[in-house]
Formats: sequence, structure tokens, C-alpha cells
Amino acid sequence: MRKKVAFYTLGCKLNFSETSTIARNFKDEGFDRVDFSENADIYVINTCSVTENADKRFKTIVKQAQKINQDAFVAAVGCYAQLKPEELAAVDGVDLVLGATEKFKITDYINDLSKNDFGEVHSCEIEEADFYVGSYSIGDRTRAFLKVQDGCDYKCTYCTIPLARGISRSDTLENVLKNAKEISEKGIKEIVLTGVNIGDYGKGEFGNKKHEHTFYELVQALDAVEGIERLRISSIEPNLLKNETIDFVAGSRTFVPHFHIPLQSGNDEILKLMRRRYLSDLYVDRVKKIKEVMPHACIGVDVIVGFPGETDDHFLDTYNFLSALDISYLHVFTYSERDNTVAVDLEGVVPLDIRKKRSKMLRGLSAKKRRAFYESQLGTERTVLFESENKEGYIHGFTENYVKVKMPWNPSYINTLNTVRLTEIDDDGIVRFEFI
Repeated sequence: MRKKVAFYTLGCKLNFSETSTIARNFKDEGFDRVDFSENADIYVINTCSVTENADKRFKTIVKQAQKINQDAFVAAVGCYAQLKPEELAAVDGVDLVLGATEKFKITDYINDLSKNDFGEVHSCEIEEADFYVGSYSIGDRTRAFLKVQDGCDYKCTYCTIPLARGISRSDTLENVLKNAKEISEKGIKEIVLTGVNIGDYGKGEFGNKKHEHTFYELVQALDAVEGIERLRISSIEPNLLKNETIDFVAGSRTFVPHFHIPLQSGNDEILKLMRRRYLSDLYVDRVKKIKEVMPHACIGVDVIVGFPGETDDHFLDTYNFLSALDISYLHVFTYSERDNTVAVDLEGVVPLDIRKKRSKMLRGLSAKKRRAFYESQLGTERTVLFESENKEGYIHGFTENYVKVKMPWNPSYINTLNTVRLTEIDDDGIVRFEFI
């Protein structure tokens, strides 16, 4: 009997791409992949540590697996597994915890699937996470996440990612292009470039900090790969998003007019406390430049509320800054204290109820921004890539500039690109269209 393995991924697109690669390793070892809701011999949970909530969800997911099969072997990998291995190992039902360097070698650790009384830990000092393992996700959706970079050399005061993933390092250009070709040959229409700090692309392995290629060169090379229909840049730091890249995307064959650019605060004092590598003026410049060459571009923004020292005035600066900016939506994060970060010792702790109130205000602003952006796109012609899920009798899709659309369910449209005219916004905020 072939053994069965199931995966649960918490967190970012990068985690999804890595889960997919780990799953292919299991397949090569003779395992069959099943859904996490099904009976499996092994449950692998790829963890995240960006928010407090992700930590708590881990325990719930372990319980979920145990309900389905109490004798199943449960393994934890990923960022939280690197940061707090002993804590995860102590969770009832967890058998194996693998840190940053071990997660891609998981199949080496599971010859014996008998349950352990206490989770076995294999994690490294994070300094040892200096080599690069490429990955990409396929099979889960109509778009693939292609990892091009890992780790981060930035020292933002609130962030544990450098502790969880190590130094900034990149895949070779040759390997990225090979993976992109493999993905397109599988009939996937859209590739999303992902990493921890993708604008830093080109730094070598083993602490070799020379940039062999720049992010701009990567974008140019990918645009020339035959068979790729759409390329999307995931999150990129404002100081690393150069004019040459923006201009190239504007005239590109495959790159779509959609940028996600972390801001974190619209107040310069707070940006300095966060040790971000830019001030608000540079952010305004980036948005203006994008809108100048791509007026229809979608721009998403990450923002953190309730950072230590953030007064009402600081928060209002952020609110007004974002309100005046020509952006399309926000991802709002409520600041949560993380061990071993500088911010945890800063003065001016913001009470939780105020953090929640500020978060709610910005989520409201995000809804307004998205609505205004969608309204600005009505009457325009766009290309839609349809997704594979039946959501209450509808099939959904996204335009190249990230407008979400829907029509009555028709499976023949799954993973197809279609030219449409956007016509109206439905009661649920999703856009209707007509085929052209």
C-alpha cells in the first residue's frame, strides 16, 4: 500500500511555493498526496510566524489532523518551526519539527512513522541557512508561485523573518528561467514571482553578497520566455522598485500592471523607528511613477497599525497619507509583539483596543479604495484569467490589473484567458462583465 501525505500551508505565497516543492519530493519517494481533510499517514504543516494568530492556528490544525487520524505522523516545518522549535515540539500530537535548512530534506527524516512521545527537533542556527533551494507551486491553482529569492538582510525592528529564513540569497537566473519554462509547459497561465525580499534578487549563496544579476535583469529575461502568458510581481520594497523596472513592465509582453508595495506607516518618525529604508516621499514618488506610465495599474499596500510609539497623530498621518494616495487596496496588519525583535523593547506600547480600532479604520479605507479603483475600470476592456473553484454557483477570475470578476459557474472557462468589458459592480463588490 502506498503511503498518503497531506499538507497545510499557513502564511505567504512563498510558503505555498515551498509546500508544493516538498510535496513533489514526497511523490518522488512513492507517496500519494491527499487533501488535508482526508485520512493520511503523514500530515505536514508549513508554519508562519508573521502574526500571533498564525502561531495559535498551528495548534488547531494539529488537532484537526488528529481528529481524522489519531495515529498519523505530524510534522511541522517553516518559519515558526525555525523560531520556536521546542514550543512546537511540545504541542500534543507533533512528532517532528524541522527548521529552515532541514525542511526540504523532510523525506530523509520519516523512515519510521511511529508516533513519538515528544516531538523530535532538527533545527539549525539561522546562520547556517545560507544556501538556496528553489521551489514553485503548481497543481493547487490556475497560477503558480515561483520562488526566486529567500531570506532578508534588512533589520526592520518588528520583523522575525531574518531570524526565521536567514540571509538574503537568490536562485540563479538560469534556474529561474528553467522553472518558469517547466511551469508554462504544464499549461499554467500565470506565474507570480515570490520571495522574502525579491527586489534584492541577485545576491549569491553562502554569504557571497555580490549581485550576479539584478531584479531588472530577471524581469527582462523572464519576459522573453516563450509560452508564459502572464507574470505578476508579488511584494516589492519601494526603495528597490526602480524606474527602469516600472518602465519595462509598462511596455512588457507578459508582466501585468499590478504592484504590491509595503509602506508600513505614512509617518516618517514611525518609519525611522521601524528602520525602514525609505521615507514617505519616496513612496509617493513610486506611486506617481507607476500611475504616470500605467494609469490603470493596481497598487496594493501593506501597512502596520499600533507600532510602539504610534500616537493618534502618527496614525492620522498614515490614514490621511493613504487616503490622498492613488492606490487600490490595503493589507492591514495589527502590530503584534515578537520575541527577539528590537520593537518589543520600545516605549509607547499601544493598547490592544486602540490597535484594533485603527485596524478597523484602515480596513474601511481599503474597502473604499478598492471600490473607487473598480469604478475607475468600468467600461474598459480587460483580459480575465478564470479560477477553478465553484463559489456558490459562480466562477471568479482576475483581470491583469487585479480586478475581481464573476459570472455564473461554467467549468469550461477554468484556466482560460478571455477578453471582456467590465460593466458593473455587483452587491458583493465583485465586478460583472460582458465578453468581447
